[in-house]
Amino acid sequence: MKKIAVLGAGIMGAGIAQVAAQAGFEVILRDLQISLVKDGMKTIADNMTKLVESNSLQENQIPGILDRIHGTIDLAELHDVDLVIEAVVENIAVKRQIFAELDNICPQHTILATNTSSLSITEIAASTKRQDKVLGMHFLNPVPFMKLVELVRGMETSDQTVELARNFVDNIGKENVLINRESPGFIVNRILLPYINEAIWLYAEGTDKEAIDQAMILGAGMPQGPLQLADMIGLDNLYNVMLGFYNEFKDPKYRPHTVFSTMVRAGYYGKKTGKGFYNY
Repeated sequence: MKKIAVLGAGIMGAGIAQVAAQAGFEVILRDLQISLVKDGMKTIADNMTKLVESNSLQENQIPGILDRIHGTIDLAELHDVDLVIEAVVENIAVKRQIFAELDNICPQHTILATNTSSLSITEIAASTKRQDKVLGMHFLNPVPFMKLVELVRGMETSDQTVELARNFVDNIGKENVLINRESPGFIVNRILLPYINEAIWLYAEGTDKEAIDQAMILGAGMPQGPLQLADMIGLDNLYNVMLGFYNEFKDPKYRPHTVFSTMVRAGYYGKKTGKGFYNY
């Protein structure tokens, strides 16, 4: 692999484009509007400034890394890429449409990966004629600083596709775990989100948020409390994934509390909106 494309220039897409460019890959960063592409490039520049401050990157490396990233709004520019990593909105209809378009644009050898955190790889792959070359490649946020990538097989994903994906993950300096049989939430979110959801139930029953967070920090060795983490991830994102789990498994342990639902309806999404369980 020499040339890759990242679809979606948000926090996740920008982070993926950055780590690929740092590893020497030529990268196309595509979004629907040029303003979104520019925002993504600014995110990348800000991330690299933090890496310089932590002595993880030399300042004189930044221009070369940025030169390897080409921003565009034209999907047709993906006609010669070796790998596409899709990181757009977490909506199955949108992802299926994008993968159908990619299937017509990209060369036959191109691997199509999705950064979905909970949706079915098999359902996304079914919108293409190359289901053997489709897999999940789930990066964790913030991408430049998190070491893990979850690789997820769809029903038809080939061994060769998995091996090429593993090589790519190695080349960008990340570690991978392989999920051989897809399941909603894969590993990290399947375990993490019910943990956060249970903390929200405790909060809804009247336990102080500070007590919940301090208990898990001091009693379980967590780097931050579950409600603090929820605010950082975004309550809207958490809520949508939990609903996805609940609808898929029909298991009440995944049911969001009505307090959780009400906060989301009120726009209390956490840090990004200035108000969640805490004020920012």
